[in-house]
Amino acid sequence: MRPRDAAATEQALLDAARARFATDGFDRTTIRAVAADVGVDAALVIRYFGSKQGLFTRAADLDLGLPDLTGVRAGDLARVLVDRFFAVWEDDPTFLALLRAATTSEVAAAAMREVFTAQVAPALAAVTDDRPAERAALVGATVLGFALARYVLRVPPLVAMSREDAQTWLGPTLRHYLLD
Repeated sequence: MRPRDAAATEQALLDAARARFATDGFDRTTIRAVAADVGVDAALVIRYFGSKQGLFTRAADLDLGLPDLTGVRAGDLARVLVDRFFAVWEDDPTFLALLRAATTSEVAAAAMREVFTAQVAPALAAVTDDRPAERAALVGATVLGFALARYVLRVPPLVAMSREDAQTWLGPTLRHYLLD
């Protein structure tokens, strides 16, 4: 029998969980299904993560990688944000898993709120003069609404929209929320 690589097994479980949460949502994802995807016993998932919620919390650990916005010209803020959000939406499976799960699970919704509270709000507060909480909430609502419609609901015009067109449509709204 070949010894297991604990770090590789843990990573494989996290990858499988992200895929399951992205396709099935939080409620329909089971520990057994995640374990089966990796070829291990469900007890091993419990040993690593303690519970389904523990697995989700680790799998949904999302770093938006927002740049320091204090050096960005005011007129460029919306473009920089939209570009960064597109990179997260399309390159990080964690985001889609979290977004899809947040529509059906309070645990996931709380995790999504935490991402915005810990990452987006402070980044935007650094570049807004007044009402940073409201501005961050409106930016968050706009980009999450777009992401939900494009990636989860798959609204055809938004799915077909290029990044450049999305920038054209979203940019003025985000600029308004950030600067006006």
